[in-house]
Amino acid sequence: MQKIILITGATDGIGFETAKMLVSQGHHVLLHGRNPAKLAEVEKTLSQLSGDACVESYVADLSNMKNVETLIRDVAERHGKLDVLINNAGVYNTPTQFTADGLDIRFAVNTIAPYLLTKELLPLLEPNGRVVNLSSAAQAPVDLEALAGKGQLSDNEAYAQSKLAITMWSRIMGLELKDKGPMIVSVNPKSLLASKMVKSAFGIVGSDLTVGADILVRAALSDEFTDASGLYFDNDIGRFGEPHSDALDAQKAQDVVNAIESVLAKITQ
Repeated sequence: MQKIILITGATDGIGFETAKMLVSQGHHVLLHGRNPAKLAEVEKTLSQLSGDACVESYVADLSNMKNVETLIRDVAERHGKLDVLINNAGVYNTPTQFTADGLDIRFAVNTIAPYLLTKELLPLLEPNGRVVNLSSAAQAPVDLEALAGKGQLSDNEAYAQSKLAITMWSRIMGLELKDKGPMIVSVNPKSLLASKMVKSAFGIVGSDLTVGADILVRAALSDEFTDASGLYFDNDIGRFGEPHSDALDAQKAQDVVNAIESVLAKITQ
């Protein structure tokens, strides 16, 4: 059965490979990207893969929450239903650390934008729908002040904290929705895959991207993830595992959710 699937950060890396797999399987894929020209090129390329698939494009800068809200409105206006949301877009280092809203760009793109997307698109997701959030093996205790844009972190610190933060809110929201859906899971697609981010951050080529894309497709569609809401899948070990211990601390995880809500209340009012 054809699914309607929105995937952020679909113009390169794991996102592109995941989109390519989904389109090849005949699904209706909503591609998100920041660069209009690159997005148009990717849409053209993917549209040629399968006669059964349908491909659409949505331009948005996920470091800007007003852009995120526009993306939400555009998707909702064109679709009364969404089967899967894959929050794949991520950033490790950029020339400018802080966004126009005063947030560290890693927290903005890796944590807060996917939270806003998920929360606002929930009405489009039916009980059997799914949200797949990109986590990482790199996870570090979250500095709530830094999440709110008050303080400066190194690239590595900000990235690792942002990835623990998305894992934490995925667990909180996933457990809240466990008995009614949609399913929400966080996934470490595998460490040091051959993405632009890995090359930029670590100066290495990395390993086969299709390994990461395959687990995202499985999380989006396969029966093994039917009851995975609130869990963490670690593709470095090839199974569900335990994230950083802070993610299992209900109070710390709720504190992160509260901090995200506070940030959004200030910048989206």
